[in-house]
This record gives sequence, C-alpha cells and structure tokens, in this order.
Amino acid sequence: MKKSSITMVLAVVFCLGVSLIGMAQTGKITIDANRDIDKLLEFKKDIKTLDLYKIRIFSGDRSGAESTKSKALSLYDGWPVLMEYETPNYKIYVGNFLSRLEADRALLKVKKDYPGALILFYKKGKSNP
Repeated sequence: MKKSSITMVLAVVFCLGVSLIGMAQTGKITIDANRDIDKLLEFKKDIKTLDLYKIRIFSGDRSGAESTKSKALSLYDGWPVLMEYETPNYKIYVGNFLSRLEADRALLKVKKDYPGALILFYKKGKSNP
C-alpha cells in the first residue's frame, strides 16, 4: 500500500510539472509608436547644452536694481543685462559668457564700475538667468 501511494504522489507531481511546462507562455511583443516621437528624440540629442557664465553686479532693493540696470545698459551695450527677483532681493546680471576665461576678462572691466561683482556659473535651460 505504501508503494502505491508513493507512486500515486509521484504521478500527480509529474502531471502537474508537465502541465505547468505546457502552459508556459511565449510570445512576441511589438511596439507601434508614432514616428514623430523618434524625430523628437533625435532632435533632443542634437541640442547642445551650454555652460554659461554671468557676472552679478547688484543684489538689493528694486530702486537700486533699476538704476543699476539702466547704468549697466549704457556702460556695457554689447552684453545682455538682466534683472531678476530672488526673494528678498533684486539681482542684476551682465553677459552670457561661454568660457570662464571670457568671463574673467569681462570681470576685470566690470570691477572698475562695480567692485563687488562676481562670476556665477549657469547651465542653459535653468530657470535662473
């Protein structure tokens, strides 16, 4: 009797094993995506992120920032001048320099008018200037 029950258990285990193997699913997955997505991904790869250097010449109240901006526009007509509000101060930035060397050269000129000026590093696309 023991031999027949062992044989029965082995037969059941064998049948379960065969049925699980037989029911295994295999398949092929295909993704049907819009071709515009591929174009956008390629375009994004082509966009070059730039490292920018800016010179901050002022940080303070609004009236001081406005007067500093107008003075900077007249002094540095070849460089962009940006006023931005960062709580609790207004800040004035000058220039978009692609290299640190270029920013250092510009800083020498700016320091004559604004001795407290300093160079700041930014990446293109940041919410900061």
